[in-house]
Amino acid sequence: MFDFFIELFQTQNHFLILAAGAMVGLIHAFEPDHISAMSTQIVSGKSSLTKKQSLRNLTAMSSWRGMIWGFGHTSSIIIIGVLIAGLSLTIGNEFFIGAELIVGVMLIALGVFTIRNKNILGQRHIHPHTHENGISHVHTHNHTKDHKHDHRSFIIGSIHGIAGSGSIVALTASVFMGFETMMYFLVLFGIGSIIGMAVISGIIGLPFILSSKMKQTVLYMKYGISGITCLIGANIIFTIISDYKLF
Repeated sequence: MFDFFIELFQTQNHFLILAAGAMVGLIHAFEPDHISAMSTQIVSGKSSLTKKQSLRNLTAMSSWRGMIWGFGHTSSIIIIGVLIAGLSLTIGNEFFIGAELIVGVMLIALGVFTIRNKNILGQRHIHPHTHENGISHVHTHNHTKDHKHDHRSFIIGSIHGIAGSGSIVALTASVFMGFETMMYFLVLFGIGSIIGMAVISGIIGLPFILSSKMKQTVLYMKYGISGITCLIGANIIFTIISDYKLF
């Protein structure tokens, strides 16, 4: 893919470059680690939904979380482009290797937490309470509102943007483009990835919506997604350790 980018940049055809940025961003969203990470968020977010709610609203909710992932992913890539091309900073390869390792660990954690039905990066609220006799104590509870999933999706997308092929696209664009053209390219690349992940998330959510009353089926799907996510994360870690001989 990156050989194609280099050849494209060298043509100096800005319209073709920008159009390709949007298309590649759309395709970029379909990478397995992106899909598996987002799937865990869709699975964990469907437990409180019932068939009384409209299919349209449920699909929109899944797509919205995909868009939030895309916004986080795009923000990280743009920041990398600004640091390298705008501020002339040098980011060592070790940084991106470390970020990719973090993605592997994150995927394993997401898979494990989804299997155990626990919330990763969940918020815990503390409420003080005073009785009439003057005795005070606090109540604690986990935050279960839907915007919690939005926060997680944004953070997961941001981490994915720092690591992997998205950051390489930003690096390649910064070498072969002027700053202004590069920013247009990265923005369109990001828009493509946002649209792609919104579509994917909506599709992923459909089986869980349609089978919401079939608890055993949903449970098997959750285990399957969690297991695949853990395997992808472990493969990323193993590949990096093997390729770079870290141990």
